[in-house]
Amino acid sequence: MLNDELRELYQDVILDHQRCPRNFGALPDATHRAEGFNPLCGDRILLSLEFDGERIRRVMFTGAGCAISTASASLLTDALVGNTLEEAQELSRRFRALVTGQTPSPTDSAKDLPALDKLRPLAGVRQFPVRVKCATLPWHTLESAINGQAEAPVSTE
Repeated sequence: MLNDELRELYQDVILDHQRCPRNFGALPDATHRAEGFNPLCGDRILLSLEFDGERIRRVMFTGAGCAISTASASLLTDALVGNTLEEAQELSRRFRALVTGQTPSPTDSAKDLPALDKLRPLAGVRQFPVRVKCATLPWHTLESAINGQAEAPVSTE
């Protein structure tokens, strides 16, 4: 359980990213792009990535959603810059495990992912199962973008 001060700090981080999302806007030179939709609460996101060789140079998003969805997309864009495709996929897997309350595997603890620490403010959504879909929508959209499955919007359902 989070103590009250830590919970308040995490709530402040989420609200800050919701009010002033980082990397919000179009990315015209995107090399990878996908759209996501959460039919439960109407969250929509268009996630765009630009690669420089094997590393992610820029990540931006547009769309509209609840505070959790917007904060998650904003935090995602900060966390991914500089990662390789494989590192982005690993971070996505670990983030989804974090917010769903899955127990990390023994190999997870051996892999240092500093970017995961920046995403911990969203760990509290696991206490609210309906909000997990809001937090994971940008990450499912990321998977669709990097796997080249952008034909139709990815859905949380």
